[in-house]
Amino acid sequence: MYTSPRKMRETMPQTPIFSSMLGSSCSGQVQPDMGERCVDPVYQDGNLVSGSLEALIERLVPTMDYYPDAKLKSFAAKIIQLLKEWTETFPYDFQDEKSMKELKEIAHRITQCDEENGTVKKIISQMTQNLLMALSARSQYQEIREKFRQPVTDKGTILKTKTQSTQKDILSVCCDPLILAQQLTYIELERVSNIYPEDLMQIVSHMDSLDNHKCRGDVTKTYNLEAYDNWFNCLSMLVATEICRVVKKKQRTRMVEFFIDVARECFNIGNFNSMMAIISGMNLSPVARLKKTWSKVKTAKFDVLEHHMDPSSNFCNYRTALQGAAQRSQTANSNREKIVIPVFNLFIKDIYFLHKIHTNRLPNGQINFKKFWEISRQINDFLTWKQVECPFEKDKKIQSYLLTAPIYSEEALFIASFESEGPENHMEKDSWKTLRTTLLNRA
Repeated sequence: MYTSPRKMRETMPQTPIFSSMLGSSCSGQVQPDMGERCVDPVYQDGNLVSGSLEALIERLVPTMDYYPDAKLKSFAAKIIQLLKEWTETFPYDFQDEKSMKELKEIAHRITQCDEENGTVKKIISQMTQNLLMALSARSQYQEIREKFRQPVTDKGTILKTKTQSTQKDILSVCCDPLILAQQLTYIELERVSNIYPEDLMQIVSHMDSLDNHKCRGDVTKTYNLEAYDNWFNCLSMLVATEICRVVKKKQRTRMVEFFIDVARECFNIGNFNSMMAIISGMNLSPVARLKKTWSKVKTAKFDVLEHHMDPSSNFCNYRTALQGAAQRSQTANSNREKIVIPVFNLFIKDIYFLHKIHTNRLPNGQINFKKFWEISRQINDFLTWKQVECPFEKDKKIQSYLLTAPIYSEEALFIASFESEGPENHMEKDSWKTLRTTLLNRA
């Protein structure tokens, strides 16, 4: 029996969240923080808990009477380790000439500590080479992404006709839910692999800039996040398009049940992002209003999926499932069992609110390291998950369809929905006439 429009429809993360978090360019001068107080760092169980920035820097900078390490060479080794971690984790910090020049100056000073055997010089040289390669690779990826970042094809002006049986749909390309779920996972892992810690830290960085009325002119680092967010929305709209454009109710019912099975397979794999995108697509109003179609659908499996993605209690059920997948990944013997792809919008929101709710400094003015440890832990989890090598072979035909198939606009979805199952009340009839007239005028 048909269930009323889904309760999650209004709560699904279907729209881009990054514009509100990251903001746009701003104007103003960066002002130094003059309120720093030099207080000795505080340790708890051997871990740094808090401390003033001035005191932390003081402990890193050698003077005539003080070295952080008794041996200068040992100190140099730690600086090299710091620079290596920095350049590998945040290479974009060195993309401008000024930063690169400063890095080379520091490297030159360090190499003078090891002029005898040249070991430090070799390490510095390899580090610099790896940094340049990383910057080049990411620059090339960005150029490729820009070429393919085209507006979503709007087939809304092409209203449905009775000759649509000749049009290709997802079932003609792949009718096996498991295989489609595997190809979606391949795409997810491929896109996740191009998201780096510095991309995630832009959420924190931009919030700080906006809060302090400072300008962060370089927003190129947010493109990877926005591209992945757009993939989620495109997949949701593709699911809705595939369902709404089917003319016959029996075939449309089959399409709905097919996507339910695909979402379930995504859940079993650990691909929660694609699963959420599919559920979001089926909960869009143009699909949810198809009562005659839903009355023929076996919704038991869909109800289970919605239970996992129930937004109540801050998506408690999803977080439990995610934790289970993460634990499975830690003890897994194969890459297939290691796959964990979180709902990316929720992952970003967690970092956003973690940073927003907790202050950077404690009441005594010291840096709140507990907050940054927690942010670091979440990002490290993500980095672990993104390093999993996809165990599924790429199917070019299926992926080409998923990435390039025409997607209806929201207006076109409503028209297709109304043509599949006519308006049931005066409000829907008025909306249908208005939308049809609008799209026909655009043709």
